[in-house]
Amino acid sequence: MSLLDTRVPAVLLRIDRNPFHHGTLGAVRSLGRAGVEVHVVADSAGSPVSRSRYVRRMHPPPLPGASADEILAVLRKVADHLAAPAVLVPMDDAGAIAVGRVRAGLAPSYLLPAMPDTLAARVADKAELAAVCASADVPHPVTLVPDSPERAADDVRRLGLPVVAKWSRPWLLPAGSGLRSTLLVRSAREARELYLRTGEAGSRLLLQAYLPPGPDRDWFFHGYADHSGAVRAGGPGRKQLAWPRGAGLTAVGCWTPNPQVQALAERLTGELGYRGVFDLDFRRCGESGRYHLLDFNPRPGAQFRLFADSGGLDVVRALHLDLTGRPLPDRAPRAGRTFVVENYAPLAALRPAPNGRELAWYARDDRGPGRAMRALWCRHVAGRLRERLGGPTAARAAHPIPGATSASPTDNEKASSR
Repeated sequence: MSLLDTRVPAVLLRIDRNPFHHGTLGAVRSLGRAGVEVHVVADSAGSPVSRSRYVRRMHPPPLPGASADEILAVLRKVADHLAAPAVLVPMDDAGAIAVGRVRAGLAPSYLLPAMPDTLAARVADKAELAAVCASADVPHPVTLVPDSPERAADDVRRLGLPVVAKWSRPWLLPAGSGLRSTLLVRSAREARELYLRTGEAGSRLLLQAYLPPGPDRDWFFHGYADHSGAVRAGGPGRKQLAWPRGAGLTAVGCWTPNPQVQALAERLTGELGYRGVFDLDFRRCGESGRYHLLDFNPRPGAQFRLFADSGGLDVVRALHLDLTGRPLPDRAPRAGRTFVVENYAPLAALRPAPNGRELAWYARDDRGPGRAMRALWCRHVAGRLRERLGGPTAARAAHPIPGATSASPTDNEKASSR
């Protein structure tokens, strides 16, 4: 018998068009295997997620750039197909922010954690995050917000090269602009030129002190803050391999106990009064040994299934249990367990995993998404190769996959200092 209330369906919302978002598939499988009826509001064109046996129905997503009210209209339309109020799970920052803004309009069709309407937007905004960390006494890299091209150049000199440049609201970056959410700036001239694109980016430019990478320095924490504020499910993880290497999403991660990271996560969410699923990224400073918070994502991280304990509890199941009034079982962590994204780390998927491993795409009980991903990934890689070798003509012939370009990173593909 399932621990979850299978009378209550779940709706996953993803506004981002990236077809390689394995976190959405993880949420589909986690809830579907527990007997929950799962609906997905996301782009289904070529999406491997749509091939999962655990998807009850795919629904058309909001149009790119949709307002919060337009997203509300889409979700209300989905609710018309449901027999009971559903647990709503935003899978990207834009969705989480929109849901917060229209929370009142979503009732009574959806169940949501009780927290301030603007909190998701506050923690996801990179400029606001620096102030949040200061108020909670959580280490954060020195961050400056220039107000002119000249100030951008001066701030780079003040911080010392190289410097991390971030757009404060990366979900507003226009597709096809070539702008990345985060990048490494190596000259004052580069910072000045980047600032001049502020209007195009749609949010403020931040310049941040660079914390050099190194062994065991990149960490993350996934958790669920329940109705009382207690952090349940999830845990700390160590990034063993990133894609792109040293500067991107977690291609291989390991569940690794870390009391310091755990304490920082609990302090921050407690100080904020945060409720719901969250995903934090940290980097340890090689000189001070302190863990600096780099990102606060108010939704499940793409590799949240790493933290499925011995009873199968993960942050998404914890959300469903808590919102339906069911108790969360006592935890039995599985330290040493690994998570591998096969298309980014194929060799790691073949190595022995004595402490257990979960693959992002392949699953013995749900083979369709893995097969679809392999075909889509081969097409994507072939298109990129033709683009690089053949110039503009070949690029047009390659038929690039929407959402899969390197110029427009998604929430789980960040070219950052991590």
